[in-house]
Amino acid sequence: MLYFAYGSNMHAAQMKKRCPSAKFVCRAKLPLHRLAFTRMSLRRGCGVADILRDKTKEVWGVVYEVVENELENLDRDEDFRPGRPDNQNEYTRENCCVWHDGDPERPLLVAIYRGHPQINPPLPNRNYKNLIVTGAKDWKLPSSYIQELETIQTQ
Repeated sequence: MLYFAYGSNMHAAQMKKRCPSAKFVCRAKLPLHRLAFTRMSLRRGCGVADILRDKTKEVWGVVYEVVENELENLDRDEDFRPGRPDNQNEYTRENCCVWHDGDPERPLLVAIYRGHPQINPPLPNRNYKNLIVTGAKDWKLPSSYIQELETIQTQ
């Protein structure tokens, strides 16, 4: 299964810990969305990444190939339980189309996690932001997008 990571799962070491068999497929762009921090993670003690629809923005990330039985690890880490009502999940896993290396002529169908925004979530902390920025740099996402990530405010 193909999975699109746009937050801390872009960090290769974190992703390998969650899904040991995960293999990098490509960089990809999710058009018409923006990165936001809409949820508070109790485990991390800070705001965590989400995507929101936005006609003027785009989100870059990494596509991994993940074996089906390890998808359960991601579901658990994103507090998503299939079959449970959405209001009892922090994120919902859904299928979505991204563009391989940003090329609209090369669409990929991927699994993605979309958060259920909370009222007044906190900002991310420095460590969480660094996981995202380091992952983006390691996978060589577009420099303009990395610069945008570097401007994320923290607690």
